[in-house]
Amino acid sequence: MIALFENMVLNPIISVGTFARFSGRAFTTSCSSCVKTKAYPLILTQMNLIGVNSVPIVMVTGAFVGMILAIQAYDQLAGMGLEEHLGVLINVSVVKELGPVLAAVMLAGRVGGALTAELGTMKVTEQIEAVKSMGTDPVRYLVAPRVLACLFLTPLLIIYADLMGVLGGYFVGVIQLGINSKAYWTFSAEGVELWDVSIGVIKGFFFGGAIAVISCYKGFTCREGAHGVGRACTEAFVMSFISILALDFALAVIFKAIYNTLWSVKSLV
Repeated sequence: MIALFENMVLNPIISVGTFARFSGRAFTTSCSSCVKTKAYPLILTQMNLIGVNSVPIVMVTGAFVGMILAIQAYDQLAGMGLEEHLGVLINVSVVKELGPVLAAVMLAGRVGGALTAELGTMKVTEQIEAVKSMGTDPVRYLVAPRVLACLFLTPLLIIYADLMGVLGGYFVGVIQLGINSKAYWTFSAEGVELWDVSIGVIKGFFFGGAIAVISCYKGFTCREGAHGVGRACTEAFVMSFISILALDFALAVIFKAIYNTLWSVKSLV
């Protein structure tokens, strides 16, 4: 009975507390590393590994999202004689929701898995303990550069995914389905606001931070052996995916309330 209580109640609470402490330490250390020039080479290295190497997969993801939306939505709009408004549906969907979420999910699979495997291997082979024995803070040396790289580059990768989604939708809608190009872009410009684009970019900071912290935490706390590293990678992706969806829902509610409040004030004026 006691063992069941520990597994069902105590261990989850302890895990949440440990993760909260790790997250707070990771973000505070990352903020202090921004003003230390010695950390810049480490940050730039992680930016190259996390950002530059993720461009192809983000490009493919964004392009196919736009093309699939165009194929699926065209028949419904054409039946109502609104096929020239296809660009509005595609672009708003891409820049507000599908672009940021799917780009973040792809980064969670590629970047999050790599971070967890790398740090997990270092944990298993006691390299993290070696860093501690040298008088270096492993969180500052290993975690902070990865967190900062994800925070800085995830929004940029989301912008790139949005661009490819818009171009993918244009390719299918205009070139393949024969929609008038001028009307396509005119209605798109009228329907997509700067607010819509800003929402997706802001979400990128939250998604990138969640992916980096969860992946690093799982790497730092993985169990011994290859099985432990593999399990940590799986858990990191699952937790990152769930956190992306939860953050997306919470941010959607918050941004909607902000937009309605500002719009109501603007309308009254």
